[in-house]
Amino acid sequence: MRELKIFSGRANYELTSKICRHLHLEPAAITLGKFPDGENFCKLDEDVRGRDVFLVQPTCPSVNDNLIELLIMIDCCKRASAERITAVIPYYGYARQDRKDEGRVPITAKMVANIITRSGADRVLTMDLHAAQIQGFFDVPVDHLYAAPVLNEHFAERGMVGDDIVVVSPDEGSIKRALGHSKRLGGKLAIVDKRRTNALEVQQSTIIGGPVKGKIALLFDDMISTAGSICGAARLVHDEGAREIHIAASHGVLCGPAIEKLRKAPIDSLVITDSIPVPAEKQLPNLVQLTVAPLLAEAIKRIHHDQSISELFRER
Repeated sequence: MRELKIFSGRANYELTSKICRHLHLEPAAITLGKFPDGENFCKLDEDVRGRDVFLVQPTCPSVNDNLIELLIMIDCCKRASAERITAVIPYYGYARQDRKDEGRVPITAKMVANIITRSGADRVLTMDLHAAQIQGFFDVPVDHLYAAPVLNEHFAERGMVGDDIVVVSPDEGSIKRALGHSKRLGGKLAIVDKRRTNALEVQQSTIIGGPVKGKIALLFDDMISTAGSICGAARLVHDEGAREIHIAASHGVLCGPAIEKLRKAPIDSLVITDSIPVPAEKQLPNLVQLTVAPLLAEAIKRIHHDQSISELFRER
C-alpha cells in the first residue's frame, strides 16, 4: 500500500480518518483554506508523483463549497503528476437534478459529472446514488457502493428479522430498495402511496401490502433531506397500528425543517450512515449513526490492487 495516498477534504475528515485506520494508513497531509476574498486554497504537503491518489469529499451541505474544494484538490493532484486520481464521493450532491421533469430546467447531475471528469478525475467511487443511471453521466469508470449491508446488519443484530417485521417503501421509487432489504431481513413488503401536491409538498394516503398492524415497521430510503416524505410515511404506518417504527437511510442530509419534523414523528429510531457528518445541533436522542468506513476502505484497497468491487456484495 506504499504507493497509495488518501487525502481528505474538509467535508468529512472524521470519515477519512476511519477509512485510513482500517487500512493502517495515515491521512496524507494537505493544507486547505480560504483567501480573505473567499476563494479556496489548496496545497499538497506530500509528494504524489506517480502515486495512486484517493480524494475523500462528500458534496454535502455546504454543497457548492465542498464541490469546488473537491475540484481544486483534483486539479492540484493532476498538476503534481499523480498517476491516478479517484474522487471518493460518499454522498453525491445535485443527484436529484438528474432529468428534465419540466421545460427550461438543467440536468445539473450531468453537468457536475462533467466538471469532475474535466478537472482531472480518472475514476469515481460513490455510494447509493439517488438515481443509479447517474453512473452513466461520467465519462470515467464509476464504482457504485451500497450501504444496505451495513443497515441490514444493524437490524439483524437487534433481532428485527423474519415474520415479526414489515419492510415499508416510503414511495413507489423505493420499491426495489425495499425488496432488497426484505429479501435479506425477511418479513412482508408494504408500499406507501405518495401523491405530490406541489413542488414542495407530498401527501401519503394509503398503504399497499403489509400487513402493518402489530408489526415492527422498517422504512428504508436513500436519503433524508427535509424529512417530509419519510415522516409522512411513518405517521401513516403508525396510524395503521405498527408497534415499532424505525427509519433508515444511507445519507442523512437533514436540512431545513428535518430535525423538527423527525422530533415530532412517531418513530423509535433513525438510522443513518456517516457518509455525511451530523453536527451537534442536529443530534437526536433516537439517532443511530453507522459507519461505512470499512466498506469504503475495502473498496479503495480493491481499486488500488485492480480487484473486483462487485465481489463485496455478492454474498451480502
